[in-house]
Amino acid sequence: QVQFVESGGGLVQPGGSLRLSCAVSRNIFGIDKISWYRQPPGKQRELVATHPRVGSRIYADSVQGRFTISRDIASNTVYLQMSALKSEDTAVYYCNSNPPDAMTWGQGTQVTVSS
Repeated sequence: QVQFVESGGGLVQPGGSLRLSCAVSRNIFGIDKISWYRQPPGKQRELVATHPRVGSRIYADSVQGRFTISRDIASNTVYLQMSALKSEDTAVYYCNSNPPDAMTWGQGTQVTVSS
């Protein structure tokens, strides 16, 4: 069973940047689509960005132009570069396949955007 381990979160001021990492326990090229998700406080988990095995990357409207998803196949790592962060980006961020496997959610990494 594949495992996803997220890291890189923290406290950042509005307008700042962070890069999240997701270590995957298997060859990520074998995963058709891999995505970043987030769960804001008191809200449901939502899809943020998707990296397909082939084709264009896809972003939620709320992060388009500010976030970039990328992957390093050699290290089986997926990244989320976040810039121009806003308070509404505060959430726990997760990576998973798309559609997600309910059995493989990791612990996530907390991102807090606040002055």
